[in-house]
Amino acid sequence: MEEPKKIIARFEDLIVWQLAEEMTLAIYRVTGNSAFARDFSLRDQIRRAAISTMSNIAEGFERYSRPEFKQFLSIARGSAAEVRSQLSIANKLGYLKDEEFLSLYPLSNELSRRIAALRKSLKPK
Repeated sequence: MEEPKKIIARFEDLIVWQLAEEMTLAIYRVTGNSAFARDFSLRDQIRRAAISTMSNIAEGFERYSRPEFKQFLSIARGSAAEVRSQLSIANKLGYLKDEEFLSLYPLSNELSRRIAALRKSLKPK
């Protein structure tokens, strides 16, 4: 027998938002140190992309229609991909320790996968 579906009343209850928040906090931590902190352009861009991911999930959730939510999830997924791209260049520039990269890159990838799954699960009302 299937479990009843849990109704999500707040965007903070969404697993994808929680993962996005986790990723954003981790990005802020690693970009505040060493050479990464001195590369203002890359540091600010990756931070903005991380914030954009969680903010678009939240904003879309608070919109009045599923099509709008789906659109904001698409934007959030794009921002998560932007984070991965910037993590890659930061790693190649030596701004990240290997263990930082090897924890953040898969987290961002998992977040993208989950955003896509949530978007796909949203059926029109």
